[in-house]
Amino acid sequence: MCLSTVYKNQKSPETVVMNNVMRLACKDGCVILTDLMERQVAIEGELLEANLVDGYVIVRDNG
Repeated sequence: MCLSTVYKNQKSPETVVMNNVMRLACKDGCVILTDLMERQVAIEGELLEANLVDGYVIVRDNG
């Protein structure tokens, strides 16, 4: 199972949005994140980068 940490705008400890993300969905200008516990966070923006080998995703925040 590949889990990722999602960051807002850049990869740094201060910009972590959610850990242990198992699912990403892009819908109506939002990126919807779901973690292992089925908690969801929606970010108004777009997917900037996803590195699934290293386990991180960067989302550009438009909000």
